[in-house]
Amino acid sequence: MELCYQLPVLPLDRPVPKHVLSRRGAISFSSSSSLFGAPDPRQLSQRRGAISYDSSDQTALYIRMLAVTNKTIKPSFVFTPGACVIFKQLFSRDVRVRSQVGFEPERRGSHPYLGVDFRTLHSRAESAGTIPARRIRRLFSFQRHLLSSRLLRGAPHLNPLHILDEDYCGQAKCMLEKVGSWNFDIFLFDRLTNGNSLVFLTFNLLNQYGLIELFQLDMVKLRRFLVLVQEDYHNQNPYHNAVHAADVTQAMHCYLREPKLAQSLTSFDILLGLLAAATHDLDHPGVNQPFLIKTNHYLAALYRNTSVLENHHWRSAVGLLRETELFSNLPAEDSLSIERQLGSLILATDISRQNEYLSRFRTHLDENDLCLGNASHRHFVLQMALKCADICNPCRPWELSKQWSEKVTDEFFHQGDIEKKYKLEISPLCDSEANTIASVQIGFMTYVVEPLFAEWARFSDTRLSQTMLGHLGLNKASWSAMEPEASGSSEEGESEPGRATDEPSSRVLSQGSQES
Repeated sequence: MELCYQLPVLPLDRPVPKHVLSRRGAISFSSSSSLFGAPDPRQLSQRRGAISYDSSDQTALYIRMLAVTNKTIKPSFVFTPGACVIFKQLFSRDVRVRSQVGFEPERRGSHPYLGVDFRTLHSRAESAGTIPARRIRRLFSFQRHLLSSRLLRGAPHLNPLHILDEDYCGQAKCMLEKVGSWNFDIFLFDRLTNGNSLVFLTFNLLNQYGLIELFQLDMVKLRRFLVLVQEDYHNQNPYHNAVHAADVTQAMHCYLREPKLAQSLTSFDILLGLLAAATHDLDHPGVNQPFLIKTNHYLAALYRNTSVLENHHWRSAVGLLRETELFSNLPAEDSLSIERQLGSLILATDISRQNEYLSRFRTHLDENDLCLGNASHRHFVLQMALKCADICNPCRPWELSKQWSEKVTDEFFHQGDIEKKYKLEISPLCDSEANTIASVQIGFMTYVVEPLFAEWARFSDTRLSQTMLGHLGLNKASWSAMEPEASGSSEEGESEPGRATDEPSSRVLSQGSQES
């Protein structure tokens, strides 16, 4: 059961007034006219659906059904001319209904190949007779949802709420006050926001930098964009999900506050950096590029086996920007520039091009010719910052880093199990019988993370850089203690970690490609 808050309520047998349709907004409807007016939070479960609409596009309506029904819903709404909508039996999912288009029966981005459905690839079967955890969380989160919606809009709540919900709200707000801390616990924040960490964090940062006001972003469009971005991440993925995107966005914020960047980046650069971080893994299927290639996935053919996932993430982000018309108030050339530069940032996260970017970064530092007054140089630094944010998990405190390591390795091993099932060649580091979490992480830290962050510390020699390198060393030592054989072999070639690793093994790059 899903809930919809902060919408005017209208009974099923009452037509939509013209003065309501004349503005942009939304309508929720229920099976009982007793909800007309300000609803009691305890009665929200009686709602049956909602319609959001845009007065600038009279031929497009967006329908959200909020409960399972046993019969077709036929509300007698009066729609504006040209809005041809077909109502079908809808279950607990979001369905976009457009005139003369019909329904999308499956979630955007799910393409089963070899019998593999990416929507359920990493899902775990529920035991018989048990209530799904997702449903339990929603059942116990009515008022928290309501308070979260009001918090997002900056509106004070009108109805008294339980002290538990006040505590959750207070903790989330307190965490946002320290969003620039490198010890920020994104897992806790995600729980406090009831799984909406990406929406709340990104919105808060855009507002904190004054970008909403500066670029005159429509609040309704912005919120819809962020919600769609969050929903297009596959939360069944152990690692590549919306929480990872929120974590990368928070790390990006930390880098944007570094003195060299804070003094030179423009508001346009900051907007691009935050949007790229939030969308850099959009609609990630939970498998790596080699898997898509060997299974003849259409994305591999579409992008000619080159930066397949990164191109898809970029195109998906552009699709949502255009669908929500987030930058419709900007000149067309500015919108196109945002889309192009967003793609340049996201494509930089392709780990197969790690040596290319790292060598260029090292050359700039050796020659000391990085000029942040130059737009192209600033953009390159943003690319390096996003690359660092994308793989910064080993540089977090152990309590956080260990959780990320377990999640990404779980995703690797699950892919390996799928490859075994279909008798495909098992991708490097995806064989749970030949690898351990410790061995995977030690290799990744040695050949990918250390060289990148050593150069970043040369560029930005600050307390944050030293903190990250300190955590990286401690975390590597912790994994080495769990893997004595791996620690012995990794210490042989570490005299110059920043210089001796120009040619990392293809196995580690493959793992990095999946982790990014």
